[in-house]
Amino acid sequence: MERRKFITSGIALSTIPAACATPKIMENTQAADIINELYEWRTYQVKWGSNLKKLTAYLSDTLKPAMMRAGANHFMLFEDVAPGGPKKIYALISYPDPQTYVNSQNLQGDATFVSAAADYNAVPADKPIYNRFTSSLMNAFDGMKQMMMPVDGATVFELRIYESYSEDALRRKIKMFHDGEIPLFIKVGLNPIFFGEMISGPYRPALVYMLNYTDMDAHGAAWQGFLKAPEWDALKVQDQYANTVSNIRNIFLKQL
Repeated sequence: MERRKFITSGIALSTIPAACATPKIMENTQAADIINELYEWRTYQVKWGSNLKKLTAYLSDTLKPAMMRAGANHFMLFEDVAPGGPKKIYALISYPDPQTYVNSQNLQGDATFVSAAADYNAVPADKPIYNRFTSSLMNAFDGMKQMMMPVDGATVFELRIYESYSEDALRRKIKMFHDGEIPLFIKVGLNPIFFGEMISGPYRPALVYMLNYTDMDAHGAAWQGFLKAPEWDALKVQDQYANTVSNIRNIFLKQL
């Protein structure tokens, strides 16, 4: 299994099998001393025939560095692997705390950002780049409080949204991840980027997580390993985890 790099260490040590824990993880502060990150997932619905290059350049060269200066921990851009409709650009932004998220929503006090955004802001009203962008917020799981870096050579990213029929069902599904799914994911190569409970967004009650792989063959092998694992067999039959997921949405992405 490939060694994983942490953006900042945050996974609960007790959830990682000893064979999977790297020295870097073991040297860091106990998870109880680490604050759960806040994740923002943005979806830009690109207008047909618009200047896509201007949007991606703004997001990567102007907004990203400004967000980082404002205190964001990480900023990643994605697009669909196989788009089946209108073009979409996605941004995953991690924040160390809610106040940093609030502060980063108004960057007009950043002179570098204001200057760099001038060309983007000059787009005329009759030639908009996107129709709208939506935003969801997720609070990181206690079992993995901060983001992990992609594996070396990652080309496929999978965003998965698990909707639950009630708040209690969601609570029980999150407990299922803490009780065994997170360490099993790591063991079989379902390499996580983050796990979060949706606290604002269209699919509540829901949880969201992202995985990454070197290619689709690695994706298939990892999921087969998960489904065949005795740990999964033991978890899925427990009554406390029954009827916890009412709908699953997943999107395959590539990083920009």
